[in-house]
Amino acid sequence: MGSKSNPSGHRGRRPLSIFAVLGLCCFFYLLGAWQRSGSGKGDNLALKVNKMMTDCTVLPNLSFESHHNDVEIVEPSEPKAKVFKACDVKYRDYTPCQEQDRAMTFPRENMIYRERHCPAENEKLRCLIPAPEGYTTPFPWPKSRDFAYYANVPYKSLTVEKAVQNWVQFQGNVFKFPGGGTMFPQGADAYIDELASVIPIADGSVRTALDTGCGVASWGAYLLKRNVLAMSFAPKDNHEAQVQFALERGVPAVIGVLGSIRLPYPSRAFDMAQCSRCLIPWTSNEGMYLMEVDRVLRPGGYWILSGPPINWKTYYQTWKRSKEDLKAEQTKIEELAESLCWEKKYEKGDIAIWRKKINAESCKRKSSNLCDLANADDVWYQKMETCKTPLPEVNNKNEVAGGELKKFPARLFAVPPRIAQGNVAGVTAKSYQEDNKSWKKHVNAYKRINQLIGTTRYRNVMDMNAGLGGFAAALDSQKSWVMNVVPTIAENTLGVVYERGLIGIYHDWCEGFSTYPRTYDLIHANGLFSLYRGKCNLEDILLEMDRILRPEGAIIIRDEVDVLNKVKKIVGGMRWDAKMVDHEDGPLVPEKILREFDEIVKHSLLVIYTIPSLIHFYQTSRKSKFILCEGFSTYPRTYDLIHANGLFSLYRGKCNLEDILLEMDRILRPEGAIIIRDEVDVLNKVKKIVGGMRWDAKMVDHEDGPLVPEKILVAVKQYWVATTKKTSSNDE
Repeated sequence: MGSKSNPSGHRGRRPLSIFAVLGLCCFFYLLGAWQRSGSGKGDNLALKVNKMMTDCTVLPNLSFESHHNDVEIVEPSEPKAKVFKACDVKYRDYTPCQEQDRAMTFPRENMIYRERHCPAENEKLRCLIPAPEGYTTPFPWPKSRDFAYYANVPYKSLTVEKAVQNWVQFQGNVFKFPGGGTMFPQGADAYIDELASVIPIADGSVRTALDTGCGVASWGAYLLKRNVLAMSFAPKDNHEAQVQFALERGVPAVIGVLGSIRLPYPSRAFDMAQCSRCLIPWTSNEGMYLMEVDRVLRPGGYWILSGPPINWKTYYQTWKRSKEDLKAEQTKIEELAESLCWEKKYEKGDIAIWRKKINAESCKRKSSNLCDLANADDVWYQKMETCKTPLPEVNNKNEVAGGELKKFPARLFAVPPRIAQGNVAGVTAKSYQEDNKSWKKHVNAYKRINQLIGTTRYRNVMDMNAGLGGFAAALDSQKSWVMNVVPTIAENTLGVVYERGLIGIYHDWCEGFSTYPRTYDLIHANGLFSLYRGKCNLEDILLEMDRILRPEGAIIIRDEVDVLNKVKKIVGGMRWDAKMVDHEDGPLVPEKILREFDEIVKHSLLVIYTIPSLIHFYQTSRKSKFILCEGFSTYPRTYDLIHANGLFSLYRGKCNLEDILLEMDRILRPEGAIIIRDEVDVLNKVKKIVGGMRWDAKMVDHEDGPLVPEKILVAVKQYWVATTKKTSSNDE
């Protein structure tokens, strides 16, 4: 007959219990990781957040593993991830599609050599771009507008070449940007004040702007405080770092040029565009460059020209050009502007301003050379044409072609005209509003798990698959800006993004993005890897994300679970510590979220937080007929996990809390786990009692943050057995 006793040789737990404990291990690991954040050199804010969250983390010495089993369970080993090495330090500012050596093999005509020329598949760098020695987290906004660390952008050429133009100065170990420019020696603010005397900048009518040939983007930098968002571009040229300086300052910019290819923006995108001594030959190629500006300029939009040939009578000697040449150039620009249906509104000193008519019906002279309206937004690697982009038809001369926009910020959530008119396939006013609600919910969830989102710590933000711009709209703040990228293989929604008063760009993520390394603080990718599955190497996309992400930056990836499992495996070799968490609506939703922080050494340390809905607790009923002032009707060691929500507050003053805890200890199996949610003062008393009960206990904050008075106590019961004394023969 078998004995009822449990001999030492059979102390091993049953497989079901083992798997339960392993499951608890994963569960509490996620709970503990929920509010941890990366930190590194130069980022005091991140350090403070880490310190603040120390007490709400399940510390590593709280072990949920079984330590007493004799049977070793061997898990099947997974193949190791490919390990990516660091690139040579010479690639610290590598821009895949704008590299100088490759560029010099292309014609100089129409600036073709300055356009995008990406490496072939066998020429791609598949290594991690290193940060320069001494790299430091950039100054927070708005201080970053005026200062940048030399170590981050170690190029002094602009301080010499543009010294008299007051672009940038070198002081100690930092660059200072005094807000000057070639055509605004009194500063960008004074220049913008003059523009505002003609253009309604202050009332929200002008929200999106384009700066062609931006320098260090001081115009865009100073427009931001007037709630105007400028997309600035400049080529990667002998000045080396114009766009890099702009992004280091926290100002939107990309590497780009008006050459032979259309600009990567939709038609009717910008309320205002400017050329401030941008040196673009506006009259060449039959006015093709001005026609391209007309394509992206919104009906009723403004074009500003400051610099040659405006005010040529004063500057012809400085510009080393003849009066006749400059006068002829200005006359030609005037004629081109009139043919495009622009009306000259202002010319004084160094500045001239034209306004585009609100529709074609109000034009004095209608152009016979019209482009195909259906192809107005087909721009990716498409050649510019010497034709005028036609405007949508209107019913009367007072109607704005394409639809009138509300003033900002009302236009941010108003139904965009492209949607209202049914021009976006599958999107209605109702689905647009639902999309906005969803993104507000998503962004609120992000902010709960990473308190730096929405602060100046994440200044430069990118949405790699922007859709209708819902993520950027939900995040909208003076503290940050979002580059909304619409993939060329996705539904064309970039026009909607601009109609909301946001900015963005078309891009194919099978290629490198037109920016320098280390230029974005936060990167968001929603459904991107599912979109590109089977179209290009996901490894290349992840390496590009690593290239453009700043040290200590963060990444959020939302996608299907099978796709994220592949992504997670790849980033395992990229010095990212990646974790996957459930959708905020719960674990049954097939979409998951991958989150990360990037280490100061670059090469991405991924720290993943559990979304609150992953840790789901049920409310206890106060009508329970079981009275816990008494022992429960069960044997000892019968439960693996015990949960108590508000229990000790409920029984406070009704019975001895010590008795309840002893009863919990009695029915809990060795190495079983306990979760207690309650008010902090109650849990402090509980924690003091269990300190004498052989429990390993830690207290963590509520998932909505440390300010919530309710806390959580998690504990593991230690494994121990009673010892019996041997009886001597004299006692018999």
